[in-house]
Parts: sequence; structure tokens; C-alpha cells
Amino acid sequence: MGHALSHFLAVTNILGRMIMLFGLALLIPCNVAYWTDDGSLPIFLHALFTTLGCGAAVWVLSYRFKRELQIRDGFLLVVLLWLSLPLFGMLPLLHYFPELGVAKSYFEAASGLTSTGATVLTGLDTLPYAINLWRCLMAWLGGMGLIVLAVAILPMLGVGGRKLFSAEIPGPIKESRLTPRIAETAKRLWLIYVTLTLVCTLAYWLAGMTPFDAITHALSTLGLGGFSTHDASYGYWNSPLIETIAVVFMLIAGINFSSHFVAWRAKSFSPYRVDPEARLYLLITLGSCVGVAGFLWIKGIYTDPLDALRYAAFNVVSVATTTGYSNTDYALWPIFAPLWMLFLSGFCTSSGSTGGGIKMIRARILFQQFFREMIVIMHPRAVSLVKIGKSIVPNEIIFAILGFFFVYLISIVLITLTLTMSGLDEITAFSAAVACLNNLGTGLGAVGPSSNYASLNDFQIWLCSFAMFLGRLEFYTLMIVFTPAFWRR
Repeated sequence: MGHALSHFLAVTNILGRMIMLFGLALLIPCNVAYWTDDGSLPIFLHALFTTLGCGAAVWVLSYRFKRELQIRDGFLLVVLLWLSLPLFGMLPLLHYFPELGVAKSYFEAASGLTSTGATVLTGLDTLPYAINLWRCLMAWLGGMGLIVLAVAILPMLGVGGRKLFSAEIPGPIKESRLTPRIAETAKRLWLIYVTLTLVCTLAYWLAGMTPFDAITHALSTLGLGGFSTHDASYGYWNSPLIETIAVVFMLIAGINFSSHFVAWRAKSFSPYRVDPEARLYLLITLGSCVGVAGFLWIKGIYTDPLDALRYAAFNVVSVATTTGYSNTDYALWPIFAPLWMLFLSGFCTSSGSTGGGIKMIRARILFQQFFREMIVIMHPRAVSLVKIGKSIVPNEIIFAILGFFFVYLISIVLITLTLTMSGLDEITAFSAAVACLNNLGTGLGAVGPSSNYASLNDFQIWLCSFAMFLGRLEFYTLMIVFTPAFWRR
């Protein structure tokens, strides 16, 4: 027990510093509130000092337990960070909307930091600038992952970041590094992330958004967070040009940022051609855009094929990349289309991207394993291998992915059943479970694109919050911390 406690206190020492680092992000909405005089400055100052004070207290109280992180410490720190940061991220929301209560305020902050984009708020058009900016900023920070940012800072704090990075980065194969030093890797990834965000902001502004809308929606687009400053989301502008820009950058954010880094360093598009996920991701996503557009045109939902393509492309890409924007209420389409889009959200985005779901690399390996089993059944003596490019996928990775997929399906079933037991209808319960586990946000039924999660009770809200963390931390990272074996010496 003493050994487990010393591990926990060593982790809380780093946690305190990370909470203070997160608190510094509140300086941005503080400045916006000051310059726009939107009335929210006292709220953000209170949140700023509370966050910095709590972080400093945790750090000081556990200072003598400071030491190098081990692998289990990395997992514990990741879990504690993702569970505790929404407590501080929700403070401005809780003070501005006291009627929300703790459950829904925490849900909104967790939705932002996990890049889910589910919301319980309405009247977004009339909110203070700083509140809307804070929501989108949390989605942007959560998109790449505060942990990746942390490993660029931790070496300066005297703490190595390799184990932390390994626990956070999505995907089944985590050991490849882009630069020799892990901190340098994190810095380069963030440089690309920031650069793409700035380019997206400029594009939105030139296309007709106000500077504030351009900034907030660029933050949310690159983070695949789906938060908007308008209740109508992209239907507010009704602009094919703005929607096209959003589609392009959502597709970019759904590709592995390692490929972006290598392409940027090589000044060539060839890294995308050898990426084991990028081509399949683009083929399935863009093919689905055309297929859904054709389906909607044949069904007479849109009489103009170009209109069908416009609305299908925007909403299919938004859902497939787990962003959650909408420019129309696609829940009113024939049920096949929204269900197919929900299905895409489960696997389309690449590992190492800001998207959710099980990731394309896992889906590809599972698909190849299926055919491998078919060959072995027909030809028992045949030697069949699963390959990604020219590399053979080891059996231990295949077994791990099979276990991951089983947990993913069981989680959908259990959360759906629990939500239906608590009073939700079947469509709402199932789509909410899928949307939260895939960090998509927007579901169907009572949580569809024309509504939000405000109608859910506190129990349902807490369960959906847990599902968002479960999906964001890819199940094992969160679940392993709750096993007795994790705490044994």
C-alpha cells in the first residue's frame, strides 16, 4: 500500500504542474473578456486564480516525492489529467450558467477537452466572446492532446516524457519516433498543428467569416471538436465556400500528424502515398460522400445533384472525422444515411490524428486478419501473414487489436443498455453511446444535429462523460488504472 501511495504522490507532483500549465491557458479568454468588455472577465479571473492555486497546492504538498516517471506512472498521470482538467475547465461555465449544475458543466468541459463536441448549451450566438472562445480553445487543446504538449515541457521540469507520450498517442503501433528526442517530436507536431490552424483561420476569414468566428472555428476544426459559436453551426452562413474549407481541413486533421510532419520535412506529398491509412481513409470517406449524395438524390431529398453532393460531402466528412459540425438536420434523411455516417465515425480517422474511433489502422488489420483466417480454414498448411506495406504485423499486435475491438463493441452495448434502462429511447441511447465513445458528439434522436444533450438527466450525462473519456483514452489506458494488478508492487 505504501508503494502504491508513493507512486500516486509522485504522479500528483507532475499533475500539480500540469494543472498550473492548463491554468495559464485561461489567460487567453481573460484578455478577450477584457478587450471586448463582454462582462465575463471576473468569471475567468476567478477560474484562473482557482486553477493556479489548486495546481500550486498539489505541487507543493507532493514536492518531496518528485522522481522520474515509470510506465505505470505515465498511465496514471494521463488518466488523472483527463479526469481532473475538466473540473477546472468547467469553472467559467459553472459560474456563468449556475443553472447547469456540476454534471452538465463538467460534461461541456470534458466534451471540449476530449474533442467530442457534444454540448448542453443553447443560445450560442448570444454568449460572451470569451465563453465561446474558451469552449473552442479547449477543443483545440484536447485535439492534439494536452499530454503531447506536456512532453515538450516536462523535460524542463526535470521529468522525462517518453512513457507519458506512449500512454497518450492513439493507435496500436506507438514506438516509431519522428525525431530522436521525444520532446522535440512533440514540439514539431505542435508546430504543424499551430501552422495548420493559422492557415485555416485565414481561409475562413477570407471566405467571409468574422475574425472571431474564423479563429474559433479554426480551433474547433483542427481539433475535430465540432464546437461552434452559432446554434445553427455551419448552417448559419449557408456558404458552399466556407463549407468546402471546413471539409478540406477536417480531412487534413483526420490524417496521422506523423505523415504531415514527414511530408513537411521532405517538402513532398510522397509520405502520404506510403501512409498505410491515408489513402484508405480518403478513399472510404470521399467515396461515401459520393455514395450518400447519390442516395439522397435518388430518394428525392435533393432534386439538384450538386446540392445533394454539397450537403452529403459536408456532413459525411464531419461525422466520419468525428468532428460533429452540421449544415442541415441530417437526422431527417432516410435512416440509412445517418446510420452509415455513424458507422464511418467508428474507424475512418487515422491513428495519430485528432479524430476518435478505433482508427483506420486497426480496422485495416482486422479486415486482413479476417481474410487470413479464411485462407487458413481453406488451406490449413498455408502460411498467411498480415502485412502493412512491406512490414509484417506481429501476432501480439493482432491479438491486442482483437481484444481492443471486443472491448469497444462491449462498451457500446453496455452503455446503450444502461442509457435505455435510464429512460432514453433506443435510437437516442445507441447513437449517444456511439457518438461519445467515438468522440463524435452529435448523435440521432434527442441528441441529433438539431438538438443537444441538455435533455439528458444527470446520471445519463455522467455516463456519457465517462464514455467520452473511455473513447479518448482508447479504453485500455483508462481501464488498466482500475485493475488491482496495476497497484501491486
